[in-house]
Amino acid sequence: MKRSQFIKTLALLPVIAPAMSLNELYQISQQLPKTKRMPVLFIGHGSPMNAIETNEFSNKWKELGKQIPLPSAVLCISAHWLTRGTAVTAMEHPKTIHDFGGFPKALFDVEYPAPGNPALALETKNLIKKTAVQLDHDWGLDHGTWSIIKQMYPDAKVPVLQLSIDYYQPGSYHYDLAKELAALRDRGVLIVGSGNMVHNLGMVDFSKINESGYGYDWAHEMNAIFKKEIAARNHKALINYEQLSKSAKLAIPTPDHYYPLLYILGLQQASEEAVFFNDKAMGGSLTMTSVQFG
Repeated sequence: MKRSQFIKTLALLPVIAPAMSLNELYQISQQLPKTKRMPVLFIGHGSPMNAIETNEFSNKWKELGKQIPLPSAVLCISAHWLTRGTAVTAMEHPKTIHDFGGFPKALFDVEYPAPGNPALALETKNLIKKTAVQLDHDWGLDHGTWSIIKQMYPDAKVPVLQLSIDYYQPGSYHYDLAKELAALRDRGVLIVGSGNMVHNLGMVDFSKINESGYGYDWAHEMNAIFKKEIAARNHKALINYEQLSKSAKLAIPTPDHYYPLLYILGLQQASEEAVFFNDKAMGGSLTMTSVQFG
């Protein structure tokens, strides 16, 4: 089966999935073809407005969508799906979740009707041995996912899934769990972590939110430290980020936006160098700094 035909087949899966048993879905999941290894991305998603604005960040996401081989599916670990335990979206048609407030109506009007992929959800569940993974039929795609993927794949034909973050587990747990997803990279799946390396929403200077590059001294300090340790493959230090600097508590008051980075670090292969992009501070206390491996 040609790659283009296979992607069309995946898009049709939601139509037939309700009549399928788990065993039938498993059989389909085994048909995912071996492909050239896909890259992995950590993307600083920033404001939900990046979903509908044309700016330096969204332009880079569009560029990535053209540069990266067309994936059979996208699996996103978003900072905005925090759970007790781990779940993967397994519905046929994931809904577009507008999990924010105070933005223009145009943003709330956005729908991103990408299909799901129940068979891939089951394969993801079966790959993870560290914990029991629930097949979720309620969540959908939150803005940490669709604001980025909409810009990368505007035609919404590539199936998109989300993997939740067990917020009650430490950083090492997420890093180790990510390693169990590595096989998906060789099955055409693009794995994306969506958050922000530096994310202190309570200290944002909204009067300068549109001033690209504006960051407090501690934000720039932590951004530089993170990039240095990522480039040096010092994953242990990044897992224990609190010990990197006194500024870490300001940069990461809560780890929700940082944990997606640990998933991508866990998926880095020995031969893969870090390529940074969108390396800018915003609003004083946020950074859009992103990284690609592979």
